[in-house]
Amino acid sequence: MIKKINLFLALALALIIFPALAVAVQAQADLGLNEAGSLGLPNSVSDPRAAAVNTVKYLMTFLGIIAVVVVLLGGFKWMVAGGNEDKIADAKKTIIAGLIGLVIIISAYAIVQIIVSTTMNVLSGA
Repeated sequence: MIKKINLFLALALALIIFPALAVAVQAQADLGLNEAGSLGLPNSVSDPRAAAVNTVKYLMTFLGIIAVVVVLLGGFKWMVAGGNEDKIADAKKTIIAGLIGLVIIISAYAIVQIIVSTTMNVLSGA
């Protein structure tokens, strides 16, 4: 029960803090890249916001791959269980944990996409 409460509080805190951080980062869009280019320093035309979104996408992809590997591991455990009910139960728990993780990762990815697109629309005035 305490684990569920801690998980809920962590998710609630993340949903409150991350949008606030996104707005704070979006407000500081002028990073002086034009001045760096005029001084002969290397500059980038890519938006730092896009780099942050790409980082989140890659992280979610990596976590999704891990969740799929956990499901495959559970399937392998089930195949080699040899009819042992305890091993089968352990394999089912592993598969269910992997599927729950996959659902959480896909939901987090969707939430990030919604927040980023909404924030971009609000800041661009569209």
